Amino acid sequence: MTDPAPARAPLVAEANADQFRAWNGDDVRGWVVNADRYEAASARFDPWLLRAAGIRPGDRVLDVGSGAGVSTVAAARFAEHGHVTALDISGPLLEAARRRAEHAGLANVTFVQGDAQVHRFAPASFDVVLSRFGVMFFADPRAAFANLASALREGGRLALLVWQELARNEWLGVLFDTLAAGRPLPAPAPGAPGPFGLADPGTVRGVLTAAGFTDVDLADVREPERLGADVDDAYAFMTSLGPTQGLLAGLDEAARTAALQRLRDRLADRAGPDGVLVGAAAWLVTARRPAVSG
Repeated sequence: MTDPAPARAPLVAEANADQFRAWNGDDVRGWVVNADRYEAASARFDPWLLRAAGIRPGDRVLDVGSGAGVSTVAAARFAEHGHVTALDISGPLLEAARRRAEHAGLANVTFVQGDAQVHRFAPASFDVVLSRFGVMFFADPRAAFANLASALREGGRLALLVWQELARNEWLGVLFDTLAAGRPLPAPAPGAPGPFGLADPGTVRGVLTAAGFTDVDLADVREPERLGADVDDAYAFMTSLGPTQGLLAGLDEAARTAALQRLRDRLADRAGPDGVLVGAAAWLVTARRPAVSG
C-alpha cells in the first residue's frame, strides 16, 4: 500500500478568497490596461525601496504582490547573477509582469501565482523580501509575515512600501473630497485589508515583531503622485479608476456632472510643468530576520 500524496498547499488562504476573486476577475482588466500609468504614478517612491532593499549581485529576491512587475524588473537587474521570484495573487497581472521582464531581456525571474499568507516557500530560500505597495491586503498579516520570515535566511532583509493613512494621501483623498457630493463617506476601517491596511505604525511594528522580525523601522517618505502629463490626461486616468466609478454610482446626472467638474478643477490646481502632481505619503518599512548565534 502506497503512502498518500502529501496535501497541496491552497493557492490562497480561505480568508483571502475575496481578494483572489477581485484580482482575477473582470475588474482587474483596467489595472492591466493601465499598468504603465499606475507604475509611473508612483515611480518617485521606487528609488527609496530599492536603496533600502540593498539588493546585491547573486541575491535571491522575493517580490511580494509583484503586480505588473516594475519592482520585479528593477530587482532582477540589481540581482544580476542571482534570481527574483515574483509572487502575486493575480494571474492577469503576473502575465503583464512576465511580458515586462521578457521585453527587458531578463532571464533571472520566476513568476508564481500564490498567496504569501499560505504559500509553501522553501525555508530560508531568500536573501531579500521586498514589496512595492503589495502587502496591505492580507486578511491575517501576522500569519503572512510569519510565513515570509520563514522564507528568509538568517540575517535576511525585508523592505516594503505601504501607504500611510488616507488623510496624508491627497492622490486618493481628492476623489473622496470632490466626488462625495455632500454624502458622508465612511473612512477605511483601521487595519482592514486594502490600500491602508498597514497605515498605522504601531500595527506594523507589532505585526512584524510577532512574526519574528527585528530591527523594525518605518521611514516617512513623501513624494508626489504624477497623475498625468496635463489636466486632460490626469482627468482621463482618474475617471477610469474603480473607486471613481464607485463614488459616482447613485448620483443623479446633475450631481454627477458637478462632482466631475470639481475633480477637474482640483486637478487643474495641481498642474505644472512636470504634469499633474498630487501629494502622497508612504512608510518605507525595513526589518531583518535575526541571525541565530552559536
